[in-house]
Amino acid sequence: MDRLKEKVAVVTGAAQGIGAAYAKGLASQGARVVVCDLVDTSAVVEEINGDGGSAMGVIADVTDDDSLNNLVAEVETSFGPIEILVNNAAIFASIQFKPFTQLSNEEWDAVMRVNARGPFQATKAVLPSMQKNGRGKIINISSGTFLRGAPMFCHYVASKGAVVGQTRALSRELGASNVCVNCIMVGLTESEGVAASKQYDMARSANHNMRVFKRDMMPDDLLGAIYFLASEDSDFISGQCINVDGGALNY
Repeated sequence: MDRLKEKVAVVTGAAQGIGAAYAKGLASQGARVVVCDLVDTSAVVEEINGDGGSAMGVIADVTDDDSLNNLVAEVETSFGPIEILVNNAAIFASIQFKPFTQLSNEEWDAVMRVNARGPFQATKAVLPSMQKNGRGKIINISSGTFLRGAPMFCHYVASKGAVVGQTRALSRELGASNVCVNCIMVGLTESEGVAASKQYDMARSANHNMRVFKRDMMPDDLLGAIYFLASEDSDFISGQCINVDGGALNY
């Protein structure tokens, strides 16, 4: 399909899990996809290219300005200016549930650094490239835990609330550059990390009970929202949050 034909899309945290699904999905719509992560991206890149898509991998740290600036320079040289940024990189599956009174300052700062500061830094780095295009789509990834609260998970929930705040504030700032800034609120999704962790068993059962659709949420369930926000279909939409959770939350 050619919905995103020749558009250059960067997906952070895309070497595995939901990020990899985003990258492969965008490529299936014709985008030239940059698979960005701290770890080896070759498996996802090879799968996309082997299926007839166009992808390149870049090792980059979303909390390091030099690393991000190098990413942008490399992408522009190989693919051209960036039009789509999916701020997906985050600390999630490795977090151990615990009361907030047992969270150390170091644990708090580590989650905030990646989950809240990472999208801020990545957006700053990519914006000049979007301005060369005269347009852009920034898709931030938040979480439904921010809408309902989630116990034993305070630093993660707070970090995803910060993503919502950035989305709303930056949409106001970047409209003059014809850049849309929107957000997807993701429900509990069966990524590799979640599927492998016993601590999510209770949350999975609770989510099944809340959802309109009584099943696990899979990474591919998020792709429709990604396609919409990355494409021209959403050109007059900015500062919005789309809740994708199978109908668990109705607000």
